[in-house]
Amino acid sequence: MKVLKFGGSSVGHPDRIRGIVEILKGYYATGDHFTVVFSAFGGVTDQLIEMSELAEQGDDRYGQLFDAFSERHQTAITTLLGETALYRETSQQMRRSHEVLKNLLYGIFLVREASPRTMDYVLSFGERSSAYIISQALQQAGVPTEFLDARRIIKTDKTFGNAKVNFEKSYQKIKQHYVEHPKVQVVTGFIASAKGGLTTTLGRGGSDYTASLLAAGLKASAIEIWTDVNGVLTADPRRVKKAFTIPTMTYAEAMEMSHFGAKVIYPPTLMPALQQRIPLYIKNTFAPEFEGTKVSEDSNPEGAAVRGISSINNVALCTVSGTGMFGVPGIAARIFGALAQAGINIILITQGSSEHAISFAVQPAVAEDARLAVEAAFAFEIERGVVNTVKVERELCVVAIIGENMRYQPGISGRLFRALGQNGINAVAIAQGSSELNVSVVIAKEDETKALNALHESFFLSDHKTLHLFIVGVGLIGGTLLQQIQKQNEYLRERRGMEVKVVGLANSKKMLFDAEGIDLADWKDQLRQADTAIDLAVFVGRMRDLNLSNSIFVDNTADKKIATFYEHILDESISISTPNKIATSSGYLQYQRLKRIAEKRGVQFRYETNVGAGLPVISTLRDLIDSGDRITKIEGVLSGSLSYIFNTFDGSRPFAAVVREAKEKGFTEPDPRIDLSGKDVARKILILARETGVALDAEQVTIDSFLPQEASEAADVSAFFTVLEERAAYFEQLLQQAQQEEKVLRMIATLEGEIATIGIQAVGRDNPFFTLSGSDNMIVFTTDRYSVRPLVVRGPGAGAEVTAAGVFAEIIQIGTLS
Repeated sequence: MKVLKFGGSSVGHPDRIRGIVEILKGYYATGDHFTVVFSAFGGVTDQLIEMSELAEQGDDRYGQLFDAFSERHQTAITTLLGETALYRETSQQMRRSHEVLKNLLYGIFLVREASPRTMDYVLSFGERSSAYIISQALQQAGVPTEFLDARRIIKTDKTFGNAKVNFEKSYQKIKQHYVEHPKVQVVTGFIASAKGGLTTTLGRGGSDYTASLLAAGLKASAIEIWTDVNGVLTADPRRVKKAFTIPTMTYAEAMEMSHFGAKVIYPPTLMPALQQRIPLYIKNTFAPEFEGTKVSEDSNPEGAAVRGISSINNVALCTVSGTGMFGVPGIAARIFGALAQAGINIILITQGSSEHAISFAVQPAVAEDARLAVEAAFAFEIERGVVNTVKVERELCVVAIIGENMRYQPGISGRLFRALGQNGINAVAIAQGSSELNVSVVIAKEDETKALNALHESFFLSDHKTLHLFIVGVGLIGGTLLQQIQKQNEYLRERRGMEVKVVGLANSKKMLFDAEGIDLADWKDQLRQADTAIDLAVFVGRMRDLNLSNSIFVDNTADKKIATFYEHILDESISISTPNKIATSSGYLQYQRLKRIAEKRGVQFRYETNVGAGLPVISTLRDLIDSGDRITKIEGVLSGSLSYIFNTFDGSRPFAAVVREAKEKGFTEPDPRIDLSGKDVARKILILARETGVALDAEQVTIDSFLPQEASEAADVSAFFTVLEERAAYFEQLLQQAQQEEKVLRMIATLEGEIATIGIQAVGRDNPFFTLSGSDNMIVFTTDRYSVRPLVVRGPGAGAEVTAAGVFAEIIQIGTLS
């Protein structure tokens, strides 16, 4: 014998019920012996509660809800049975039943009272209606069934709303009834009866409990709970999109999952099954071929350490502390005795080894009652000042990892706290039982979804990670970066187990957000059509409020204002990758502060593309220093635009023509003086100096300008080019002097010791900078290890493709490290 149960979502409307009829016809055709339990139609129980509350308030709108309730069931009868004799019989019976309900509601309306006893009777009409209609539909489909009102076989006390079952008496009646009734029994879930025939209900998950009681009474071979999901999932799929089905789990694991909010199984359901060792299967009504989850006593020590991650999304934490608690026996007994007398249920308990404080989590609605109860119990100690008043913290939640095999594998707790810490989630309290069946952590309520995803990724998807990008600046570099991400995402998923989702985009006018990921195939149209004007403070606030795991802020601009938000972004435990040199070349103290905040928060502040675009300049420098090498000198051609200009200026054309060509090709800024002045190069050598540990500020970098003063001070770009043309002989002379010595001109930045300089140099063939071509950058590191032959990094130092690629590489590195 198998016991099957179908929940409200499975019987939400006639089409779904037809699907159930097909499932049960299949069972019957194979010769399986089974009985089936049904919940009320989806939403009906809430509807019955609402109409009762309206009637109790004297609001005659309850009648409209009753009419809708009655009409819904009559429609189901018509749809499922058609114009048949069975239809007429079922319709008449349903009208008689609903007439009783109508009179009952009118009685509530008259007396303005709906007692728990009355409410249990009202609620019984949901299951009684659905089970009766479905039993008739099964009969018409050729399955010989009988409707069974569970009040006949399940007996309870008179605790209305959550009645306690008389197991011995109920099991006797179940056995007797099934011996006398060989047809397939279609049973009402959720309801039972007390002495005198009074209707009672079994509380939350009551229909599942009914199925479990039947299985225990019949010593069934299995219980099947049919719902709208593919079994018990590793986490709540509404919060963790990558949650998947747990194929098998033990009763203990299922109990823990249900305690921490998993809605698929309720604790009372498991007890009768556990006592009789009856396996329980969770299956999907809408995907009957899926195996679902099996819950049994079978345990596999070689299986996964963590089976699932669950949470209770709203708790209050009460803490009792004081010197008068240390070493005093009976403190915990007094605390929890006071709470028990007040009827307060405790969700979680934690106590430090110092015995100075005991914390316990409760539902927020009873937190004040808990405080008063405990303070009353310790009134004498509080008055003497040896016990403090109870501290109550709200807006918290509990997240738990669950699994019997955690006891066999070391490092589970470390992995949990590492995942939380890397995402900036602070643990307010921690609890772990000696059985190691679960590790529970109290955290801020706002961090719940982020924590669930971070933990799920850590324990179930350790070879798969999702990065959430917030990108500001979608011009040449930003747009190229988006193209590269779109092109490479499939490869990263398949080969690196990494998915990059762009969840925030902004340009100089608009901003766009999508927590599920913006479709990069048409991001331009989406951003153009966005109705939110750009506001950096709002953008950063939205990024914070989304609170997604593995968040990375990408600044593709040269905007000084955006750089002012870096400190706040890092402080929110969000990593940063940027080619924007403003922050790293600003004041030295601010540079240090940003680095320290990133370190403190456990996030990454990356700016490799500040120097050399996509070249590995800063990372190479860090590797040298971290490995113990000492930097004695750094020399570099650090500007792609200046490199192009001096590599092209060979005397065949005036200097002004070469600069104009570089501007037209996009190598220089719109005002080439920004490049030719050496200020951009100064920022780069300043950054490299700071990476070596030299505390330089911008004014300490010496720039030996080669531009005539009148060129630097020209009124505009047009006037600047006029001066260059007028002073053509000056630039020609610089070139000829170098050529006479068989040398070439290069704009070189140098750091030696704590001295940073920039200027034009004429270099010969024995110098590594002699062979530079195009817009290449070259950085030469002279160190203790590379003293005879310096270490050279060379390659394209400008251009959207290489800069975007450098940012993209940093994003992947951040994802790998987080």
